[in-house]
Amino acid sequence: MPRTLVVTNDFPPRPGGIQTFIQELLVRQPPEAVVVYASTWRGAEEYDRAQAFPVVRYPHRVMLPIPTVAGEAARLLKEQGCTSVLFGAAAPLGLLSHGLRAAGAKRLVALTHGHEAGWAGVPGAAQLLRRATDGLDVTTYLGRYTHDRIASALSPQAAARMVRLAPGVDVGVFHPGADGDAVRRRYGFLGRPVVVCVSRLMPRKGQDTLIEAWPLVQAAVPDAGLLLVGGGPSRERLAKAIAAGGLSGDVVLTGSVPWAELPAHYSAGDVFAMPCRTRNRGLDVEGLGIVYLEASATGLPVVAGDSGGAPDAVLEGETGYVVPGGDVRVLADRLITLLSDRELRIRMGERGRAWVTQDWGWEAAAHRLGALLDPDQPVPADF
Repeated sequence: MPRTLVVTNDFPPRPGGIQTFIQELLVRQPPEAVVVYASTWRGAEEYDRAQAFPVVRYPHRVMLPIPTVAGEAARLLKEQGCTSVLFGAAAPLGLLSHGLRAAGAKRLVALTHGHEAGWAGVPGAAQLLRRATDGLDVTTYLGRYTHDRIASALSPQAAARMVRLAPGVDVGVFHPGADGDAVRRRYGFLGRPVVVCVSRLMPRKGQDTLIEAWPLVQAAVPDAGLLLVGGGPSRERLAKAIAAGGLSGDVVLTGSVPWAELPAHYSAGDVFAMPCRTRNRGLDVEGLGIVYLEASATGLPVVAGDSGGAPDAVLEGETGYVVPGGDVRVLADRLITLLSDRELRIRMGERGRAWVTQDWGWEAAAHRLGALLDPDQPVPADF
């Protein structure tokens, strides 16, 4: 059986959507087919013991394509008998591809996400991305937006080797009926209409826009509550905005939540909203937004921002709405519409659940990755 060395900065227990994407793909591969070389994070030792495959940690939080990292990756490739390499992100670790091919790798694959789409629009970063992908057999993309942005920076040969590989959702974990009432009770929202946002607290995600929109929402739906689930660098700034707006008790920051409790936190909402926006002249952009799909699997209508590939995770007018990132009034209008119309919420939630179940399963994505990594098989055609 071919064995793959996974080289990545994005691996649990480090939190985030990319980390979840990679882990969910890997746990569905045969354990003997995977070896992970990852940067370290708080709690990594305990986490790694629970994995079915070996995990080797670089002793710092960020790996860069420097000689120390390159040498260790080449050593692991040979020691572990790996014939393939998977980079958790093409930039910047994809620059190791040439050295690893010289060390014996027969198939080199890199995942891409939102940050590569941002890099593609910055001259120096775009050149780095081009160099990284020239050494790969396959560069994956999430959806049409990320494909077009990233392909514009690549050589024609590398662009022709792009293949779609999107994340999935475990519909057995994220489903209607998780114990949302217990979460509502915990935060004082029992019996109230609730909008929930599950995401890292950072400017691109748009939690500040939700807070700014909340007085408008409450003017139409006076008892509505807003539940902001997650931790991140914007927490202090958001807490100050909540206090300044007199919204304490109506808007709650939960802090980081264990993964096992996420389904119940989604289920605590009547509507899911993450009005993400593109920042830093296109460098900070949403790649897809797995949270929209998890919310849809839970049976919630979703309101997404229009950053990057986020609209790919919404069927406009069917599973929810896409709003201009940062537009407070349009966001408030969509939230009021959904909070005021129970039948619309049910219809969109049911459509979203059906769509995710049919088109966004993890098993198909993991099977496709396995085929991409097998050097004895031709690269599957794009779709």
